[in-house]
Amino acid sequence: MTHPTIAFIGGGNMASSLIGGLLENGHPASAILATARSEQTRSALNEKFGIACMADNSEAAKRADVVVLAVKPQMMRDVCSSLTDALDHQPLIVSVAAGITTDLIGNWLGGDHAIVRCMPNTPSQLHCGASGLFANSAVSAEQRKLAETLLSAVGIVEWVVNEDLMDAVTAIAGSGPAYYFLIMELMEKVGIELGLNPDTARQLTIQTALGAAKMAAQGDIEPAELRARVTSKKGTTDRAITTFLKEGLEDIMRKGITGARDRGRELAIEMSNQS
Repeated sequence: MTHPTIAFIGGGNMASSLIGGLLENGHPASAILATARSEQTRSALNEKFGIACMADNSEAAKRADVVVLAVKPQMMRDVCSSLTDALDHQPLIVSVAAGITTDLIGNWLGGDHAIVRCMPNTPSQLHCGASGLFANSAVSAEQRKLAETLLSAVGIVEWVVNEDLMDAVTAIAGSGPAYYFLIMELMEKVGIELGLNPDTARQLTIQTALGAAKMAAQGDIEPAELRARVTSKKGTTDRAITTFLKEGLEDIMRKGITGARDRGRELAIEMSNQS
């Protein structure tokens, strides 16, 4: 299937990011649909991307080979329930909603559907995202490729074989950008306290983060080795790293990320209890 028709149910930021990535990768606008409740949103999507937009979710789903559920988790049940009569042609269902399992989506859709659950993150808006994907047993090899093509349009894609691991994906990739933003926020704050003007502190912090990420992304050198190469014994970096570890940074990170994973599990249970 060279250019499958992809219908985005919901026209928010993530849908917009994915649509933009698909178009940049050569997917024709004529093979992309989107729905939104707001006429303003529909007009904006049409003007920006040249795609067909409509208010009727069922109409879009009936025309699609891939249906992307890009709505907020609390809206997912109602949206899925409205699509039960529009999926007789068995399109691939892709969900980008956090905390909602493929079983729950299948129950709401009322059938044995091929469902891929994914967790993109906000850098997908810049096409440098990281997405974790899980496919249920009904997903074919061809449909896996479709899902991978869709998400790789905005960054890297990693599959997990156990759906329980999607909560770990959420804790690392989904929530992860906020961790780095917090570190950058604190570095900037301390730089100002040490006498740098705010603009200088910000620019140095941002460029340092960008450079470090690029170095880590190149080659096969582990982050620990990259850190060691910057850390001269008894030097300035060594003083900072030693202080961070002595004050429990590793334990703090472990507790925070594990807490994010646990909250993801709690959200799944809460959503399941509402069904």
